[in-house]
Amino acid sequence: MSTQKKHKLSCKVWIEYNGKPLIGKGGAQILEQIEKTHSISNAAKNLKMSYRYVWSYLKTVENVLGEPVVETFRGGKSGGGGAKLTELGKSLLEEYKKAEKYLDMALSHTEHQKTARRK
Repeated sequence: MSTQKKHKLSCKVWIEYNGKPLIGKGGAQILEQIEKTHSISNAAKNLKMSYRYVWSYLKTVENVLGEPVVETFRGGKSGGGGAKLTELGKSLLEEYKKAEKYLDMALSHTEHQKTARRK
């Protein structure tokens, strides 16, 4: 059996700042869910992660960058609290998605070329 059918070219994407990792696939999923649900706790539930893990991740990113990627709101008379991405959080997520899309296209092109050569 040919090993060409068993393996696939794959890469991981992440964004670094001053040599420190900021956001990879898991971090992008966290930011996407916060943007979608407007809630850190709901984001954690949807991703089957603990609230503590998600909060710790956000604080780590904030400490590396020196500014928050998520803005939180406390509940009050008008209802419950919430969360939303800051402009920095949005731009990080957008940059990650662009890089991931670009890499997926490059890998897809490479796979297509390998298939065409076999024929």
